[in-house]
Amino acid sequence: MKDLPQSSHPDLLVGFNQADDAGVFRINEHQALVQTVDFFPPIVDDPYHFGQIAAANALSDVFAMGGTPLTALNIVGFPLGKMPPEILRDILRGGGEKVEEAGAVVVGGHSIKDGELKYGIAVTGVVDPERIVTNAGARAGDWLFLTKPLGTGIITTGIKRNLVGEELAALVIAQMARLNRDAGVLMSEFSVHAATDITGFGLLGHALELANASQVSLKLFADTIPVLPEAVRLAGKGVNPGGANDNRAYLKGHVSLADTLDSNLEQVLYDPQTSGGLLISVPADRADEFQAALREHNLPSSVIGQVIPRSHYELIVEGGQGVGTEGKT
Repeated sequence: MKDLPQSSHPDLLVGFNQADDAGVFRINEHQALVQTVDFFPPIVDDPYHFGQIAAANALSDVFAMGGTPLTALNIVGFPLGKMPPEILRDILRGGGEKVEEAGAVVVGGHSIKDGELKYGIAVTGVVDPERIVTNAGARAGDWLFLTKPLGTGIITTGIKRNLVGEELAALVIAQMARLNRDAGVLMSEFSVHAATDITGFGLLGHALELANASQVSLKLFADTIPVLPEAVRLAGKGVNPGGANDNRAYLKGHVSLADTLDSNLEQVLYDPQTSGGLLISVPADRADEFQAALREHNLPSSVIGQVIPRSHYELIVEGGQGVGTEGKT
């Protein structure tokens, strides 16, 4: 895609040149539109939960930019004749409820006949042009926070293979359906320097995007990274989605891994996430307050790394002998 022409306009404040989470277009001195779109095949069996997760995943891009969602358009590919229409109804109901929870409204959408079920939404939000949060503002000395534990790709793969119990399945579904709204509001309150949401490229893939956009390196503390229960154990049993291997190949040469890093936890760091948390770069003098605010909102509050000056490797992972903070959410 690097050869595609880049759009240029004085009011285009954020385009796709830095692999950011959403585009931002200024409409007046005090308002800019935040726009994004995301859709994918079912990641869980229940259509209502699938709708919730897909909508939360798309809405996350707006929250990651410090914006407020306004409207959503449904995007549907449906195998008409192969599935009962009630499935589509439940998907749209789940997605619509999540859009309403975000304070936005569904204003329509588009559907096509497709051999494989797909669903997502296009979201338009609004943000103050002076308060946009991009992935390009991290500064050396900032502390890094991650607002959801890792492992959704591994665990949903385990669900498909009947290797995950009902309690853990319910936990991971609830996490994927949880909005990043609270984290987005906190970013605005604390004037954070940079952020990105963690989705298909995994923690390390999206951390690399943030490091490159900000022209810094990131030092990650493997022992404090929040991880879902059973994710490390399942990774050790080979329960890993194919996307994790793609992420590992892409990151080769960009990451320095500690010799002490547990190989199964390493796999979690490459694990593609669905509706993951926000990776947030917080000024050092606000980090303690930000950490306390995360705790008040029942979000993971451990510092998972620090921004450092640019070095040979964009990402440096330390520790890992303690195998992360598995289960501590």
